[in-house]
Amino acid sequence: MNKKNSAGNCNPFKLFRVIIIKRNIFQLTFFSLLIFSPYLFAQKALPQPQVNQNEDLVEILKSDELEIIQENGADSRRVTNGVFKHKGALLYSNLAIQHINTNVIEAFGNVKIVQGDTVTVTGDTLYYYGNTRLAIVSGKKTVLKDSKRTLTTRKIEYDMANGIAYYRQPGRTVDEENVLTSKEGLYNTATKEFTYYKNVKLVNKKYTLTTDTLLYNSITKWSYFNGKTKIVNKDGTVVGARGQYNTESTQSTFHTRTTVDNETYTLTADSLVVDGKSNDGKGKGNVVIVAKKDRTVLNGDEGYYWKTKGYSKIFGHAYVRNVVSEDTLYIRADTLYSYENARDSTRKLIGDRNVFIYKSDFQGKCDSISYNTADSVIRFFRKPILWSDQHYQMEADSITAFLVSNEINRMLLKGKSFVITEDTLVKQFNQVKGRTINAYFQTGNKLKQVLVDGNGESAYYAIDDKQKSIGLNRVECGRMNLLFEDNRVQRIAFIGKPDGRLIPPSKIKAPERQLEGFNWRIAEKPTKEKATWKE
Repeated sequence: MNKKNSAGNCNPFKLFRVIIIKRNIFQLTFFSLLIFSPYLFAQKALPQPQVNQNEDLVEILKSDELEIIQENGADSRRVTNGVFKHKGALLYSNLAIQHINTNVIEAFGNVKIVQGDTVTVTGDTLYYYGNTRLAIVSGKKTVLKDSKRTLTTRKIEYDMANGIAYYRQPGRTVDEENVLTSKEGLYNTATKEFTYYKNVKLVNKKYTLTTDTLLYNSITKWSYFNGKTKIVNKDGTVVGARGQYNTESTQSTFHTRTTVDNETYTLTADSLVVDGKSNDGKGKGNVVIVAKKDRTVLNGDEGYYWKTKGYSKIFGHAYVRNVVSEDTLYIRADTLYSYENARDSTRKLIGDRNVFIYKSDFQGKCDSISYNTADSVIRFFRKPILWSDQHYQMEADSITAFLVSNEINRMLLKGKSFVITEDTLVKQFNQVKGRTINAYFQTGNKLKQVLVDGNGESAYYAIDDKQKSIGLNRVECGRMNLLFEDNRVQRIAFIGKPDGRLIPPSKIKAPERQLEGFNWRIAEKPTKEKATWKE
């Protein structure tokens, strides 16, 4: 092994003398071979150096001490406190070994790479491959900095030709607004795109995002995530698996089953768009909106929620579930609207077109419905019809149900009102019709009283003390008051001059059993499956 030292600041005159000596030795050897080997030119050509002549060698700009080493046909330089230059980048270290044949540099102590005006990499150890421009920097604290952010880890593989830095150990990226940590990561210094893998966490003043894989563009502020993801801010939490998030606008889009949860509601859908500033959300596919304060649940194919307005809209197989007196009220419609009153946490529900209602003790259908939890009033519009498990049916142009303690206390029927109760004893129907009807109920949804105002007509079966039918009463009167017990008329009072007759059982003709417009439509009574789009 031959070594030659050059001390000081790499004195170029000393280095030139070393090169001259080597050149003289080479010339003497050449002429000796020429004299003593007449067959020289018949032999194979001498092997060429391993360095690709098309690649530029890393250049030494400065050093405190330079040692040239020749060993096993390979040339190398030992450089103390050196500065190297290659393709516009500067490399610094306390000690470096430059392998001439392979164009590789091994550097140790206070390693630093400066590329252009923006990127700086520092660490304890550097392996730089000049032909590919790959720099591997490691140490207790390895740092890559550009003009706006700092990446800190234990080891960075930096492809300087393409401006891509990769780390396989836990790293931490910090900019003016965000702190992002992960077990592995990749940073494209040209496009300003980060890709993070495994236990990714993005934290700033507005929110915290955790996920498995994250692609973050620091210019567009968009983050693209894959794997179980959670976004938490002061207004709530978003949980999903795949989507994108804008760190500036705080808008997020999820492409798999996702849930938004805050103090007032939960919104879940197969795909979801959420505005982080307003917390408004839009969901598609099996949408479920849960209002926490009054246990109201809206379901449908597509839904919207406007948090600032307290307003929800849901359509496509839409139905609502609301707990009423430990029972559940189901309302189905083509479109459902929900309005929240923030002052008292009450809610107004509106169903539009093809409405079906189901509760264990009563069912109904109409074309539109309004339910206000503030006054416990349900309004049915456009040809509504209601049934009860207590064997009654009610029809009118509009019906209003008044709830007390979450049970029906009164129903107001307006326009072509018709009440039918099934008398299971005589297996016939008691009927009352008029312009306006008020029907009152007792506990258990049992019909207690019916007040008719305007164009009143009734057909009911009279029963004696032995529970036997004594005939059919047909009465017409402008106003009447009927008292019921077990769905039978126990007493009736007429206001005005009634026109009526009692028809003995043996003389009752079939047409006389029914008032005009009678239509027992029990077969149309919705089931729970019907009200939830399951049939």
